[in-house]
Amino acid sequence: YRGSQLYGGEYRYVPGLHGGKPGEYLTDRLTDEALKQIDAAGDRPFFLNLCYHTVHTPIEGKPELVERYRAKLRPGLRHQNAAYAAMVHSLDENVGRLLERLERNGLAERTVVVFTSDNGGYINPFRRQVVTNNHPLRSGKGSLYEGGIRVPLLIRWPGVTPAGAVSDEPVSSIDLYPTILEMAGLSGDPKHNATVDGHSLVPLLKDPRARLAREELFFHYPHYYATTSPVSAILARDWKLLEYFEDGRVEFYNLGRDPSETRNLADAEPEVARRLHERLRAWRASVNAQTPTPNPGWRRK
Repeated sequence: YRGSQLYGGEYRYVPGLHGGKPGEYLTDRLTDEALKQIDAAGDRPFFLNLCYHTVHTPIEGKPELVERYRAKLRPGLRHQNAAYAAMVHSLDENVGRLLERLERNGLAERTVVVFTSDNGGYINPFRRQVVTNNHPLRSGKGSLYEGGIRVPLLIRWPGVTPAGAVSDEPVSSIDLYPTILEMAGLSGDPKHNATVDGHSLVPLLKDPRARLAREELFFHYPHYYATTSPVSAILARDWKLLEYFEDGRVEFYNLGRDPSETRNLADAEPEVARRLHERLRAWRASVNAQTPTPNPGWRRK
């Protein structure tokens, strides 16, 4: 599978994934290869890490599905991209194929399945059409607003996690490694583990009402993107503070009352904002986080 001219035409090689045939759809092909691995494992324990490229640019759905969703478009819908909807459809369909194979092979009741995403939806145009909308969350991919960093996380652990259970505890992808270690009953490399930031989510999976021994999550994005200028953030359960580096602007939200981040409480809650701002700065110093510096050679044209 070769990148299009949009990505420089580079060959995006995946070991063992040889070039596709005309009309082959990458999401289907990746699932085909994953199913081969599941079948090859037989009764042996296995770990399968499957990263679909969908939903991602280039926004290319199967033509018949694109037409199916185009027929559903009507004024007033927040989502107006039929090709994006077609890609979501194919993703859902292929996750179903994986779950069905686990059932067929008699593995479903002793296999943990984790489904998650790396970032929020891309809200900018691709080929002159807006890709998606993260309503009611603010903004999208690249930003540290909830539309950029709040993503799906579903974990199925048969016999341990109650079906349909929901936990409101803030967690992060950094937690998946220690979680999988504990699930498998493994200790891992003690030297490496001493530097790991994540917490095992096993207590939450056993009791969705449980809380982790952690009060804060930190985010640091000292870059520019279509949705943001350089920024850091701290999430302390319902409270969230963002600090923008260009002008030192601080924004402060209560996500419990305002998940869309529409009301900046920096002036209304100065003491809480000050405390979290200090914690954010202290964390950046503790991890030696890189921060942007002004470019003396830059000038506005």
